[in-house]
Amino acid sequence: MAGAKNHQYHILEPSLWPLIGSISAGVLFLGLVMWFHPDHFGTSGPWVFGAGVIGVIFTMFSWWVDVVREANRGDHTPIVQLHLRYGMILFIASEVMFFVAWFWAYFNASLFPSAVEAVGGVWPPEGMHVLDPFSWPLLNTMILLCSGTTVTWAHHALIHGDRKGLIQGLWATVGLGLIFTGVQAYEYLHAPFGFGDNIYSSVFFMATGFHGFHVIVGTIFLIVCAIRAHKGHFTPRQHFGFEAAAWYWHFVDVVWLFLFLCIYVWGGWGAEYH
Repeated sequence: MAGAKNHQYHILEPSLWPLIGSISAGVLFLGLVMWFHPDHFGTSGPWVFGAGVIGVIFTMFSWWVDVVREANRGDHTPIVQLHLRYGMILFIASEVMFFVAWFWAYFNASLFPSAVEAVGGVWPPEGMHVLDPFSWPLLNTMILLCSGTTVTWAHHALIHGDRKGLIQGLWATVGLGLIFTGVQAYEYLHAPFGFGDNIYSSVFFMATGFHGFHVIVGTIFLIVCAIRAHKGHFTPRQHFGFEAAAWYWHFVDVVWLFLFLCIYVWGGWGAEYH
């Protein structure tokens, strides 16, 4: 009885995943550097980078399998779930600051174009053709807003014990996320400017591209939740995995609204549409 657990905290078992994940991330970064400098490292960069990516994905999958196993085992007590929520809030806050950096770069150039000689003293840059915000971008905005509704539907269904509604809402959100990604890929392929044309195009692709990456991650997150829902992992009282995915998806929605209004609508005002 001396070793009996008499608290609500979860003491983690020893794990190799932090070490393996760190090594994989280091290999990924090294491969990226080698890829960017083929004159020094030859053609081995992409292979090293690929090995690092595989290691990171394997680590993520294996580590999250352990977390799911802990949840199903009952280790995620109410106080542990509270701390997981704090961690997710801080993670989303860090993501907000990540996008703030891109918005800062965009507004620094767009509000003071006279200070940037390369844009001709005007914004968008002189002679620039931009994407029509009220065509594909507006469609994608409606798609994401609808996906926010479907993930909320799934959340309410889960809370009220409606497993069928939970599964339907999750797969509807996944479908909308995949459509959004497809539309954005089509938009990129038909964009009238390239990544390195000027500061407008560079910030456009970096900001919207990283958002697209977050949509892909969020879609994978929701697919995992849908599979877990099919297996009956979530209950009205214990479903932090789904809650974290829903928070992340709403964050992605809000960021897109700012991107649409600031970069597509306001940022392209006065320029010729493609």
